[in-house]
Amino acid sequence: MVELGLTVLLTEKRDWIRGKSIGLITNHTGVDASLQSNYRLLADAPDCQLSAIFTPEHGLWGAAQDGTPIASSATEFAKVFSLYTSSTQSAITQQSWDIAHSPSANQLEGIDVLVYDMQDVGARYYTYISTLLYAMEAAGDCGIEVIVADRPNPIGCTAVEGQVLARGFESFVGVHALPVRYALTIGELAQLLTSERGLPVSLKVAWMRGYARDKWYDETGLQWVPPSPNMPTLTTATLYPGMCLFEGTNMSEGRGTTKPFEYIGAPWCDGERWAQAMNAHRLPGVRFRPVVFTPARLADSTKHANQTCRGVAIHITDRERFRPIETAIHMLAFLIREYKAHFAFLPAHFDKLAGSDWLRNALLADKPYDTIKQRWEEGLQAWYESTTQYRYYELFR
Repeated sequence: MVELGLTVLLTEKRDWIRGKSIGLITNHTGVDASLQSNYRLLADAPDCQLSAIFTPEHGLWGAAQDGTPIASSATEFAKVFSLYTSSTQSAITQQSWDIAHSPSANQLEGIDVLVYDMQDVGARYYTYISTLLYAMEAAGDCGIEVIVADRPNPIGCTAVEGQVLARGFESFVGVHALPVRYALTIGELAQLLTSERGLPVSLKVAWMRGYARDKWYDETGLQWVPPSPNMPTLTTATLYPGMCLFEGTNMSEGRGTTKPFEYIGAPWCDGERWAQAMNAHRLPGVRFRPVVFTPARLADSTKHANQTCRGVAIHITDRERFRPIETAIHMLAFLIREYKAHFAFLPAHFDKLAGSDWLRNALLADKPYDTIKQRWEEGLQAWYESTTQYRYYELFR
């Protein structure tokens, strides 16, 4: 079984927090191998003090839907400061995502060290890594040390995919020049962000024990805790780097169903034709079947809520060969060709997810996938080679 960075921090790296006042950045995923919460473990520890808890999008319990503002509160253990409040919501409503929250100087007063410990999903869009960056910036400004308790990248650390984020397209769903699937753990990513952005922060990483970079989450021996309401399974996380692009379109990405990011559709779509066309591509590691679903209304942004949608269910047959972004691009190309009167991009939203406006324009110009891949392949390879120094873990197989 993989030994989490949290456990390493509380045992052999205990001196890092001994006698310290701690601010903990976490949520419901911050548990050890026996599912004990990190904030309870720290609050019960006799040799340090848990002074504050800081929470990301979805809140401490991971119950709030995407884009839902969360108020600060308190627990029996410590004050809870939300880093995702109403001003963040207004940014999302405007589809700009340019307002994100850092711990304030007042909230950090009296804190000696910030500990970051929660599970992300290995995709650039996921906002927990934005929270990490902004917290490290705030800590640096206040002269506070940061410790990242490392956790697995659920979808492994071998495959990189998607365009490296272009300058001018930074947002809360893309804070740094990363590909969509960046193949780093959160500890490795923290080191990259600190170095490449020149952050004046003292960073330590409590590395995992027994982890190899080609391990999938279900190979770690750890229990899966859904990182957010629409990330219920490892399959969801595996699809997410590609299927999240549908958030930037007028298609339902399956929110409001039991299969978010596994079901994609709309009221005007013919799922039989779409599934047949996609299966004809013989894409690696995936098959499609037609599906009918009715999204329940989860928030004001739930697309086609309470309407019957037709589309495809995506089945991963070989996760090692499956390429979610390649798959999504072929799916989008079909919709653009076949549904000119119905399908539409949400341009500002889609471009921030994609990392520039180039992919959207290429798809609208009917450029083939090989041309699209070739366009960003050179930048992707250069990024991978330039970030080798941040890869702490070795391959297992």
